[in-house]
Amino acid sequence: MLETLVQGVLLGGLYTLFALGQSLMFGVMRLTNTAQGDFIILGAFAVIAGVSLTGASAPWLVALAVLPVAFGFGYALQRYVLNGTLGKDPLPSLVVTFGLSIVIQNLLLELFSADPRAIETGGLSTQGIALGGAMSVGVLPLVVLAIALVATGALQWLFARTALGRSFRAVSDDREIAELMGLNAKKVYALATAIAFVLIAIAGALQGMRTTVSPSDGPLLLLFAFEAVIIGGMGSFWGTLAGAMILGITQQIGFRLDPGWGIWFGHIVFLVVLVLRPQGLFPRTRG
Repeated sequence: MLETLVQGVLLGGLYTLFALGQSLMFGVMRLTNTAQGDFIILGAFAVIAGVSLTGASAPWLVALAVLPVAFGFGYALQRYVLNGTLGKDPLPSLVVTFGLSIVIQNLLLELFSADPRAIETGGLSTQGIALGGAMSVGVLPLVVLAIALVATGALQWLFARTALGRSFRAVSDDREIAELMGLNAKKVYALATAIAFVLIAIAGALQGMRTTVSPSDGPLLLLFAFEAVIIGGMGSFWGTLAGAMILGITQQIGFRLDPGWGIWFGHIVFLVVLVLRPQGLFPRTRG
């Protein structure tokens, strides 16, 4: 059982990275990105293509090079596409991001075919650290968990301690008053999405290093991200981390009982939280 809990926490670290971008975009703009999972897969394939084109032996360097591209892409997408869908009605943003999801899936199928691919890490994905007895943990999952913790703490610090974070909170609480005080809400929204897409690119790169990815994987990753955000509480970063951990541990317990029960156990916990506490287990992040 201890090994199950450890593996669940490590899996929760990956789910945290899947969900942080979603949590950020909803927390600032009340926008639910239904293409979240497909953008994660796009990030993975961007690294795969970069490694293939450059022949680089260090995929980490290619992944780092993808991050500024992801920042610029997210900024442009929000500034020139998604800003026009924002308002009291959530349907336009849902329709647009759903359309983007279909476009990304078909584009990846055309470019890479349906064959699963992976990012070669030079054996890092198979290395482990012995914890005593017969139990060991993988080095790559530990790296993923560390990055998830750092990313969550960095987002919390950004929101609580910086002028940009105060701008995010201001336009989220009352856009009209924030604009009267001199903020350009459209630029603030674009910066929030740019940061979210950096997190998405990191999640995609690590997912491609951890396992194989294919163009059709996006909807399942979106489901995991959405469940983690709902369990933790929409817009709460530490809540998203906790929700991802709960989801990961629950799935690992299910896998231990029966290989076919893992994903199903996670869905059950999600539904229970949704019924008993629809606002999530933790309040929205505040400064």
